[in-house]
Amino acid sequence: MKFAFVIACVLVCGLPSVLRAAEPFRAPAVPLVTHDPYFSVWSFNDKLNEDWPKHWTGVVNGMCGMVRVEGKAYRFMGGAAKDALLAAQKSVIITPTRTIYVFEAGGIELTVSFCSPLIASDLELVSRPVTYMTFSARAIDGGAHGVQVYLDASGEWVVDKPDQQVAWDRPKIDGLTVLRMGSKDQPVLARKGDNLRIEWGHLYLAAADGAAPGVVRAIIAADEDARGNFVRDGSLPAKDDARQPRPARDQWPVLAMVQNLGIVKQEAASRRMMIAYDDEYSIEYMTHKLRPWWRRNGADAASLLKTADKEADAVLARAKAFDEELTADLTTAGGPEYAQLCALAYRQCLAAHKLVASEDGKTPMLFSKENFSNGCIDTVDVTYPSAPFFLLLNPTLLKGQLTPILDYASGERWKFPFAPHDLGTYPKANGQVYGGGEKNEKNQMPVEESGNMLIMLGALAKIEGNADYANKYWPAISKWAAYLRDKGLDPENQLCTDDFAGHLAHNTNLSLKAIVAMAAYADLCERLGKKDDAVSYRKSAEEMVAKWAKLAEDGDHYKLIFDKEGTWSQKYNLVWDRLLDLKLFPPAIAAKEVAYYKTKLNAFGLPLDNRKAYTKLDWIFWTATLAEKEEDFRTIAAPCYQWASHTPSRVPMTDWYDTTTGKMSGFQARSVVGGIFIKALADQKMWAKWAQPVKH
Repeated sequence: MKFAFVIACVLVCGLPSVLRAAEPFRAPAVPLVTHDPYFSVWSFNDKLNEDWPKHWTGVVNGMCGMVRVEGKAYRFMGGAAKDALLAAQKSVIITPTRTIYVFEAGGIELTVSFCSPLIASDLELVSRPVTYMTFSARAIDGGAHGVQVYLDASGEWVVDKPDQQVAWDRPKIDGLTVLRMGSKDQPVLARKGDNLRIEWGHLYLAAADGAAPGVVRAIIAADEDARGNFVRDGSLPAKDDARQPRPARDQWPVLAMVQNLGIVKQEAASRRMMIAYDDEYSIEYMTHKLRPWWRRNGADAASLLKTADKEADAVLARAKAFDEELTADLTTAGGPEYAQLCALAYRQCLAAHKLVASEDGKTPMLFSKENFSNGCIDTVDVTYPSAPFFLLLNPTLLKGQLTPILDYASGERWKFPFAPHDLGTYPKANGQVYGGGEKNEKNQMPVEESGNMLIMLGALAKIEGNADYANKYWPAISKWAAYLRDKGLDPENQLCTDDFAGHLAHNTNLSLKAIVAMAAYADLCERLGKKDDAVSYRKSAEEMVAKWAKLAEDGDHYKLIFDKEGTWSQKYNLVWDRLLDLKLFPPAIAAKEVAYYKTKLNAFGLPLDNRKAYTKLDWIFWTATLAEKEEDFRTIAAPCYQWASHTPSRVPMTDWYDTTTGKMSGFQARSVVGGIFIKALADQKMWAKWAQPVKH
């Protein structure tokens, strides 16, 4: 059986014609419930019923799904359910906002859809921590069948470790059946770190009350009791489990719900549930606890669920239309395989962030987490590679990442003439911790982060048509530009974003970043009427280009480091010269590099440089976007599609892997996969179409 992971809107009549011929694609992991670094659950398997769903870190977040047809129970999700048969999975489709599975069991076809409607242009939906799960059944054997659907979620969702105690109750919300669970101790924002799960707030399982009695039934019980009863006779235990609080691993208490679809014939019958998480406070920023964006005006869990239920039909229709339109544009930009990979990256990128409100409730702030790299929060060289996603789909969200950094760098605590690396360790953004923190200059990324900030500010000015945002932080920004003019052409022995490769002096790609950033700064000066500075910095950048070309030239390509012949590297930073229309570097430089890269391809991609066989997924697409010819873009990018479908590392997409074995070198579920949207961003009309101003 083949599993066609095809990004498209799912229609009863089939898939859009542009995608029907696409090759079967197997995602490394499949997004299910994806909202933020704590509320992010995936299937790490080909089949949804091969194993338990897991948090992106790989820790089980148990969820069991079964369908009962004519007295027989079939499991469609989860690793076990006593005596249940196994539903046959026929397909799975991944769109930007949805994952749709199709199963067969007992003469029916069951479609299970997970929709996390993270439409990037809508801050309310991006912030709203609610995933819709829709169950649709139709008879495929000409018969009529009584159908019930069962779903549960375990206490593992609300604790970091399963030996922590959990408690539960049933909130009363008009029109809804609601179950709730949370940790007993509720240590709000107490810990920071990388490989952690949430241990405060509450998980909700909810469904609209049916028009007739018995359409929705719910229980909070031990897993074997809830699942066992459903398998045996379709019932649930008579009463909620009263033995609480208790460790999540102690007879595994679950929130369980059953929906009756009635007698199902050829015409499909559908029911819907919602799974949600209210963390109440999400981020600590400069010692202040910040609310999630959706809570900024006093909303609570009850209003969250009521609003999500009331708007469900409209939101699901919007998500479907959004998926169709974005998929079509991504296919135009880079082909169906490119669109496929972008669809897989879409929810991963957003779910590696948390959208919160500033202390006064007025400003959206979006904090990234360095998933499985070091756990840092709001890291500049993580924002930079993911920036194409936000520049294309909602620049307001990019500002939401830059504003906390710019405010911090403009304050008295930051003493250096270059930009900071981060704001702390997630979820505490109280000041830089990387490399020894704000008092240690040794392990900073001076050229890297300064260049990143200026390039991203230049890109925001381009799409907005003005530099007003940058002007608010002009003293700090000007220091960074001056630093790059002094240190950027031939960088000293320092780290760049590829810090896993260690310190490197005379880095030609880092030099490219500094030069492009200076030209971007000159453009900002021009937009602000600072004519003399604009002319001065543009002249400096042009002079550096001539020196760079001479120092880096190495026959049929350009070097990794200025002082060593026979080396090479991806010059991915050069792509911003084209995207920002700076007209700085001669086109022949990119053309020479692209031709050389085509000779260095391995089975699963282009190595980062000559030192190792590993690569970065985001940088490959930046490098491929340097190509003038579409066929060259696809030649360089195509091995990435093969890698995603064949990597033995079954985790939410890594961005750092070996190009010969396909194995993950490190990192997973990071936001930087948003960098692959750069090919769409390179289409100026597409960029202008999607990046519309957002009101909030």
